[in-house]
Amino acid sequence: MSGEVQTKFRVSNMTCASCAARVERALTNAPGIASASVNLASETAHVTWRGLSEEQVAQVLTKAGYPAQVLDDSAQRAPANDATSQLKRDTWIAAILTLPVVLLEMTGHAFPAVRQWVEASIGQEASWTIQFVLITAVVFWPGRRFLAIGLPALFHRRPEMNALVSIGVLAAWGYSTLSLFAPGVLGESSAAVYFEAAGVIVTLILLGRYLEARAKGQTGAAIRALMALRPPTARVWRDGGWADVAHDALSVGDRIQVLPGAQVPVDGIVAEGQSYLDESMLTGEAAAVAKASGDSLVGGTVNGTGALVFEATAVGHDTVLARIAQVVEDAQGAKLPIQSLVDRVIAWFVPAVLAIAALTVLIWLVAGPSLTFALVTGVSVLIIACPCALGLATPTAIMVGTGRAAEQGVLFRKGSALQQLSQASVVAFDKTGTLTLGQPELVSKTIAEGHDEAHIMGLIGALESLSEHPLSKAIRRAAPDTDHAVTGFNADTGLGISGTVAGRAVRVGSARFMGEVPEALRAKGEVFAAQGQTAVYAEVDGETVAVLGIADPVKPSAKPLIEALHGQGIRTVMISGDAEATSQAVAQSLGITEVRAGVLPEGKLQVVRSLRQDGDVLAFVGDGINDAPALAEADIGLAVGTGTDVAIEAADVVLSSGDLDRVGRAIEISAATMRIIRQNLFWAFAYNVALIPVAAGLLYPFTGMLLSPMLAAGAMALSSFFVVSNALRLRGA
Repeated sequence: MSGEVQTKFRVSNMTCASCAARVERALTNAPGIASASVNLASETAHVTWRGLSEEQVAQVLTKAGYPAQVLDDSAQRAPANDATSQLKRDTWIAAILTLPVVLLEMTGHAFPAVRQWVEASIGQEASWTIQFVLITAVVFWPGRRFLAIGLPALFHRRPEMNALVSIGVLAAWGYSTLSLFAPGVLGESSAAVYFEAAGVIVTLILLGRYLEARAKGQTGAAIRALMALRPPTARVWRDGGWADVAHDALSVGDRIQVLPGAQVPVDGIVAEGQSYLDESMLTGEAAAVAKASGDSLVGGTVNGTGALVFEATAVGHDTVLARIAQVVEDAQGAKLPIQSLVDRVIAWFVPAVLAIAALTVLIWLVAGPSLTFALVTGVSVLIIACPCALGLATPTAIMVGTGRAAEQGVLFRKGSALQQLSQASVVAFDKTGTLTLGQPELVSKTIAEGHDEAHIMGLIGALESLSEHPLSKAIRRAAPDTDHAVTGFNADTGLGISGTVAGRAVRVGSARFMGEVPEALRAKGEVFAAQGQTAVYAEVDGETVAVLGIADPVKPSAKPLIEALHGQGIRTVMISGDAEATSQAVAQSLGITEVRAGVLPEGKLQVVRSLRQDGDVLAFVGDGINDAPALAEADIGLAVGTGTDVAIEAADVVLSSGDLDRVGRAIEISAATMRIIRQNLFWAFAYNVALIPVAAGLLYPFTGMLLSPMLAAGAMALSSFFVVSNALRLRGA
């Protein structure tokens, strides 16, 4: 809609899936905000709004308890180093203050002699007082981050993970404090301290968050690596000389010098010099690409041994590199269909946990041995049931998967394609420019007996030099260079061309354009046609002297891809505008058995629709130009680009290279990402389903086993770290 603005914000204080859901609800319920998508893994919110200022949108989140700020280009891709450093510092503080308490209390439990020595030397009350001082510092200093977010959320009846931790920690700390200073309130028999539990809970959860933050920082490594390819300065012609200018100060039209071995700062057109450039960051292909005057350059590519001067054509957000980064970021922030299940679970998860914890305490107050026992089980339930792992299971895998794909020249423009592509059962290919190179070449020729091949090809090539037809260009590239003069040139549309070359009458075209064609040459032409080649005949002075076979060569990577798809049980279809015989010959050489031939560009849309009628999930691979309707109609459209076709709006996936192995990599990465997501969700659900009953004391009547709050905190921290670390395995996919 007109007037709508899209802005990305960095959101603070989001620590679990419930937080992310709350941020999203706060935004979508605010007047003027059309939509919002929150990504817990990147701690960002993508907001579409109108009639508001950026400050007003940010204020909506701040009032909800989640301070936000607009992301500029640098902040958007920089890791949250400050937050990670603060977590590291708080973890060390909590650990140092908690360690003496653990040694003092737990050693006494393990070794009665130590307990006796402590009671005899400083006394139990002094020991408990030392523990109180140290753990109070832990709870209200490094642990304040839980209280500052969790308690307001609890008071506003919007409990989340920090509320669960706050209740658990304050319960352990408060019960211990009463036991120390007012034991009569609890009863002398119930007086006991659990200061070490409160301290260990804070320490372990902080440690888990620190490890999680470090791992999450690695999920955006692909974006940071892309942007690192952009040099901070460039040598620009200013005021009559070369000067180093900051990247942000560059403008379209600037003349920029690139020295040997330097990175190209922005996109442009070569004005002076020759060199070879490494464009592997863009195409994934290692071979250097020759560049000379008039050739295009892409920012981030690496110059070889020659010096170049070029004119900038795109800077800032308009460069190919910036657009690639934006495509990846948008995909990383997307929600996959599978995420809807997680969102529904999280909506009732925290309230359900609070209810289970309260019910656990009530049951054990009635049936348990003591108030202490009831309290310990309730606290364990609160701590063990953190939904962090659930919230991180999907977005971390998406971030790593799309980043890894970008490194290999596969750009997922839509996050949903990451899930759908793994479900594809049919892959349809456009032929020309997709399965083939898109440039006809002379692949066969037969010269009539008694004629010199070089002389005949020289005459044909000279005549073809005046034609711009693709077949003429193919013949000209294969013919020897001559200085033959051509006069009387004439082109008969659909038939061929004719003229006088070096005093001889020459005609080149179809069999219908010739006079009498010898049977041997006609038979050879039919063989060429059966092999998928276009037969072109040549006549000199009224005698047909040659037949040439011209074809669009199949890409070397096409057949291995088709074989790999068939090995995965995926059906393949080729769609072509060529005649049936030509199309069938190409398909047969690739192993494709299903062909739709003679299809006009506008007819591809109908073919794609017909292929989807059986309920198959269809992926269509095309060149992204005249295939736009088919790309948009398919369940997943994959556009084969040339390295700069990043903004192909109709495609769900853009392949930055024409090499078809990128199609296979896209499918592999999609499948690997979905496999990781399913693993993460399984373990996150299984963790809660298995351990909440254990924490509630379900096994105690049968085995005497009880999960302590400390172990619960460790297990909770480990679950989140496992999910993020499992997602990071995709970096090696």
